[in-house]
Amino acid sequence: MTARQTLRIAAVADIHVKKGTRGNLHPLFEAVTEAADVLLLCGDLTDYGTVEEARILAKDISSALRIPAIGVLGNHDLESGQEKDLVQILTDVGVVMLDGDAHEVHGVGFAGVKGFAGGFGRRQLGAWGEKIIKDFVHEAIEEALKLEKALLRLRTHQKIAVLHYSPVHQTVQGEPEEIVAFLGSSRLEEPIDRYRCTAVFHGHAHRGSLEGETKTKIPVYNVAMPLLAAKNPGQPAFRVVEVPVGEPALTT
Repeated sequence: MTARQTLRIAAVADIHVKKGTRGNLHPLFEAVTEAADVLLLCGDLTDYGTVEEARILAKDISSALRIPAIGVLGNHDLESGQEKDLVQILTDVGVVMLDGDAHEVHGVGFAGVKGFAGGFGRRQLGAWGEKIIKDFVHEAIEEALKLEKALLRLRTHQKIAVLHYSPVHQTVQGEPEEIVAFLGSSRLEEPIDRYRCTAVFHGHAHRGSLEGETKTKIPVYNVAMPLLAAKNPGQPAFRVVEVPVGEPALTT
């Protein structure tokens, strides 16, 4: 048997499964199965974070997807306070859900967290003043620390960060300036650079930009489904990145 040389990673976010949409994702998951070796689900998998929505998604996954899947939750998935049930439902159909955890597929490592908001660069929110502001910033710091711990566990040449919120400003450009600070945080960028990730996938910014990079030139891909659909009309709304197993390069 020939050793695997590459891993084809498909990624999509913000599929926002709603009540009454059973079967809508069959064509997408069938296309992903043909195009890739693993699927990343980068948050906002449901619209209101309900058990009913998660069961609809789980049914579509179990009936149409034939490759491994790895996921993280998004902010919409936490709306109803049923996130533990959502994770269990998706885990039961084989999706590996990450929240500060690491997972390996065919020699490629994946580290995943939801991430959080707070802004980018010199404009990111600082932990000063009211307690509620400090708590907000603390949440962003905690998510970055969870990502760091997950990356630390990986011993693979290739390390892929799976997020919902963006770690860089570039992939949220195109969104209204008023909401940019709520679409991601530069605090997520530091562990990505320090642990020399191969690539980063995120969603959340429906009207952002498809690609960006960190300070050390690590590629960042915004795979929000509405953005992919708008930029590539008529094509299945997912992104595929091919990673040479054990090598420090990638192709798209």
